[in-house]
Amino acid sequence: MNPAFLLWLGAAMVVFLSAATASRAYIASGDRLWVLLLSLALYCIGNLMMVKLMREGGLGLAISASSVAQLLLINVIAFLVFGERLSATQMAGVALGIVSMALMLFPQKGGV
Repeated sequence: MNPAFLLWLGAAMVVFLSAATASRAYIASGDRLWVLLLSLALYCIGNLMMVKLMREGGLGLAISASSVAQLLLINVIAFLVFGERLSATQMAGVALGIVSMALMLFPQKGGV
């Protein structure tokens, strides 16, 4: 996998996770409009970063890798920061996400 792609993916994940955390904080804090606006701005920045990722790795890989990375990392934040818990079935889904991420980012060369 291209190191530039992984770097952009990591940066986009930081932005998207910050946006999701701000969204959750807005829900918990009541009506703090500035928190909602911060979340929306971060989501916009993250989506602009995704355009670069789509150019580097293609639409399918960029969106899939981003979605799975967000799935995994936002669960860590939900668990550590907000005290949320997953059921056993949901944990199995997260484990499958880890497997799918590995399969997407480290593909084997095909050919006969």
